[in-house]
Amino acid sequence: MELLRTPDDRFADLADWPYSPNYLDVPDGEGGALRVHYVDEGPADSSPVLLMHGEPTWGYLYRKMIPGLVAAGHRVIVPDLVGFGRSDKPSAQADYTYERHVAWMQSALIESLDLSDITLFGQDWGGLVGLRLVAENPDRFARVVIGNTGLPTGEYTPAQAFLDWQKFSQEAPEFPIGKMVRSCTPTALADEDVRAYDAPFPDDTYTQGARIFPTLVPVTPDDPATQANRAAWQVFAKWEKPLVTCFSDGDPVTAGGFKPFHKLVPGAQHDHHVTIEEAGHFLQEDKPDELVHVILDAIVRDR
Repeated sequence: MELLRTPDDRFADLADWPYSPNYLDVPDGEGGALRVHYVDEGPADSSPVLLMHGEPTWGYLYRKMIPGLVAAGHRVIVPDLVGFGRSDKPSAQADYTYERHVAWMQSALIESLDLSDITLFGQDWGGLVGLRLVAENPDRFARVVIGNTGLPTGEYTPAQAFLDWQKFSQEAPEFPIGKMVRSCTPTALADEDVRAYDAPFPDDTYTQGARIFPTLVPVTPDDPATQANRAAWQVFAKWEKPLVTCFSDGDPVTAGGFKPFHKLVPGAQHDHHVTIEEAGHFLQEDKPDELVHVILDAIVRDR
């Protein structure tokens, strides 16, 4: 597997991003290894809050949330998915599969960091990957909070907005990451924030993971990931621990995605779910303080 590694100077002096990098080597699935980056802030002996980003962002998405969670006394872990941020980037789209993304995070977060008593917050692919980690390691997780995400099994036709995005990812001659994040965020992003989202991708050769991600979402019953996601739903059908949804009111891709969780997950049978108003797909940009409150409230209610 050929790997690309974004030069460190691309991450110098990013706005509101003072965090020192941490790295782990994980098996690449072909006999080699690749490097995964993560932020690790707050007291090391406290139960971790795991913040997982999605497409096409990186840990920078959580820069407005990390301080509030740390101030509340929590250890905060923010990994960059492989292909994003400061993590290594396989150069071929064929190197990326849903199963490998789960395996890479399993190796980093569970096997290497040995995290337990975890509170997960996942959005977009951070949910698709994070929820699989929960299902495959249920004893490691204390509670789950999700926003604008899902655990698809290919049984329902995706929203047209997603199908359009899938097509764009494969056909667009350019893939301007920062501009795409800005276009999905009602809150105005400063130019320096757009630059930070572009930082991991010096040129289009680095974006192969971001480009292929939309095609890895299971949208048909015979998708390679469908069986594993169905197995995950069997775990969640018995999940008694808290599962809180906080979807935004302005995301055409994931609108209504909370309904299966409310219907099927025992731990979601309560009235603590939240609609994040005046927020788009990247609700971490639009309503970070509200999301911090939702996470902290889920932790307090469970104690």
